Amino acid sequence: MSRYLLDTNVLLRAAAPKSAHHTAAVESIKRILARGDEMFLVPQVLVEFWSVATRPVEVNGYGWPAKEAEAKVAELLRQFPLLPEGPAVFPEWLRLVSRHGIIGKQVHDARLIAQLNVHGVSHLLTFNVGDFQPYGTQAVSPEQV
Repeated sequence: MSRYLLDTNVLLRAAAPKSAHHTAAVESIKRILARGDEMFLVPQVLVEFWSVATRPVEVNGYGWPAKEAEAKVAELLRQFPLLPEGPAVFPEWLRLVSRHGIIGKQVHDARLIAQLNVHGVSHLLTFNVGDFQPYGTQAVSPEQV
């Protein structure tokens, strides 16, 4: 059985029926669960989800009111277990960014990988597979499942 962490971009596409990637996001989640694999969330992904969901449309957000974002986050938490941000995450993140020379916005991706490593999660379901290649992680796009 494989264990998957859901990336923010997959959750956002799954929540947006008008997105060109909506069907791929929804169907990949269904396929993974139908195989009996596990899927997880981490707080960082939900924070990022809320940020984009409530950001105005004019600046690449969804423009949802806070209540709508709150309801969707509650729904996600009912569907998928939330892995805790324990004390082991920061040292693992620091090891990764130092080892790979990670700078700028990519430090956030490194934090996802740190959480993946700490919790023994084998795969990351993401539309941005290339962003995670430096870590040798099993990043998988929805089209690949």
